[in-house]
Amino acid sequence: MKRSEINQLIKDSIAFFDKMNFKLPKWAYWKPEEWKGKYDTCSEIVDNMLGWDLTDFGSGDFHKRGLILFAIRNGNPQKDKKIYAEKIMIVEENQETPMHFHWSKMEDIINRGGGNLVIELYKSDKNEGFSNEDFEVKIDGIKHYLSPGDKVVLTPGESICLEQGIYHRFYGEEGKGKVLVGEVSAVNDDNTDNRFYEEVGRFPDIDEDEAPLHLLVSDYQKFL
Repeated sequence: MKRSEINQLIKDSIAFFDKMNFKLPKWAYWKPEEWKGKYDTCSEIVDNMLGWDLTDFGSGDFHKRGLILFAIRNGNPQKDKKIYAEKIMIVEENQETPMHFHWSKMEDIINRGGGNLVIELYKSDKNEGFSNEDFEVKIDGIKHYLSPGDKVVLTPGESICLEQGIYHRFYGEEGKGKVLVGEVSAVNDDNTDNRFYEEVGRFPDIDEDEAPLHLLVSDYQKFL
């Protein structure tokens, strides 16, 4: 992805967060030069990969298959006592986050506002394929029994709890607008805990056609 495209997507995301009255921490708006010399005081942010995160999953078409998110908090079992994480995401109409599950992380996916979020679900089998078995999920604490490939539509205010090993892909429902999506979970590790059904790229290769507006989590080691 071009850095200019990433910069514009971050600008658009900030505008959408403001429209939805969702506030980010002050350091979300720091310029790259403002991070210099701050590692000692900001090591939790850097080491636990908090902040701006964006990917097109290697598709080359962010708006068709991609996701922009901001990790607000996250723990690190090797370094601190925090055992939880929180993210805020923006999902466009028909913009897919591809099918995946987590080996370790249990999470709640929450529609915080805007349009509707469509989630397609499967239980995984012992070979990490799609199981042909029915399975149970909880939507806002209420049990629902699903068949393989069933779709759940979360309207604003609704949430679903996804246990380990439950395959899921999601996208915004067509005609309903962008979705503000929250995630509350156990500690998040995007380097080792994502099992995608098909091979994808998690972090983008960036064409530095202009300077970064704000750093991505994948930028910290290069710029700090």
